[in-house]
Amino acid sequence: MDGLSRRQMLAAGGALGALGLIATASPARARSLWTWSPSGSVAGTGAGLDPEWLWDEEADPIVAAVIDRGDVPQVNEALRQWTRNDQALPAGLPADLRDFMESARQLPSWADTGKLEDGAQVTTKKGIYTGALYGLGSGLMSTAIPREARAVYYSKGGADMKDRVAKTALFGYDVGDLKAYRPEGGMIVTAVKTRLVHAAVRHLLPQSPGWSQTNGGQTIPISQADIMVTWHSLATFVMRKMKEWGVRISSKEEVGYLHTWQVTAHMLGVRDEYIPATWAAANAQSKQVLDPIIAPSDEGAALTAVLLDIVAELDAGLTRPLINAFSRYTVGDGVGDAIGLGKEPFWQPLISAAWPLLVAFREGLIPLPLVPAGAWTVEEAIRQFVLLFLGEAQRIELTIPETNRPS
Repeated sequence: MDGLSRRQMLAAGGALGALGLIATASPARARSLWTWSPSGSVAGTGAGLDPEWLWDEEADPIVAAVIDRGDVPQVNEALRQWTRNDQALPAGLPADLRDFMESARQLPSWADTGKLEDGAQVTTKKGIYTGALYGLGSGLMSTAIPREARAVYYSKGGADMKDRVAKTALFGYDVGDLKAYRPEGGMIVTAVKTRLVHAAVRHLLPQSPGWSQTNGGQTIPISQADIMVTWHSLATFVMRKMKEWGVRISSKEEVGYLHTWQVTAHMLGVRDEYIPATWAAANAQSKQVLDPIIAPSDEGAALTAVLLDIVAELDAGLTRPLINAFSRYTVGDGVGDAIGLGKEPFWQPLISAAWPLLVAFREGLIPLPLVPAGAWTVEEAIRQFVLLFLGEAQRIELTIPETNRPS
């Protein structure tokens, strides 16, 4: 089980982590009335408008114009040269897009460098857990969110899921990188590029007959509410599960991990009045916007099958029954049933008994000298392998789409 827990689960996490954050959308089931108070947000105040009807008023018209003018190939070529947070924007960008990106790349005034560093320590010490939970937790949960699954399926990325997963793995890696928001890091770049992709999908997806027939009445995808649904399937879910598993995280690291995701939500264009200020506020919002809308969909089932096959490719030892069992253990039977995960009478009892013991054993090792640094070294090597595998030995690029999935 030790090999499973460290090498294979992290590989799986790298393959699937952050699935929902590129070309995402919220579920098609009926939503509860929006009652979450902006007093619980990082802004501490706000109009209290339902974020289901708010999108990205800054990015959307600019990216739509880029697509309609036929500038996408030129822009994508320029964006390939922009890889570091402290790097000047490349030449060749249209003036309107350049002006937007200069503004969008600025961290919020409330970003705290110290807290971001504390957040990075969670990945350093607990990468095995975050990797497994992002992948065989959050990644699979996204396929149980019908609008999100349909948006992924009918957008351009749905036609090549290996490439799609490679790009979403890049997001997951960058947000957890030790240098994520440092000048030499790349998370600002990744967030701004993702924001451009979101805007492009909002412009393109309403033109897709498949999406239009299954969108549950939503006329424009990826609202502010949609992004926060995915945010909770990542940040809130992962923190809650680590606590359930008995993973030891200091209060300082808890605050730092939350702060990393708060900054990330802002950088994706979410208004500060919708970003929870505390874990208590995050859990309250998650119960309203995420928990009630988990449901099956044909598109979600199709994506689940593809994703699990991709994970199994990473290691012949990761058999499909074992993946099913660990995934059910991670996301629960409700999500497992919604996405069609098989039930494994041999593996499920074994994992349910062995995993808590493994967590307890590993947590007992953490205080010993050099263990966190050694764990990070191994996990970083696996991270690079997964990126190499998924990227077909090429550098992974986030690019603005020009089309939807071919019908």
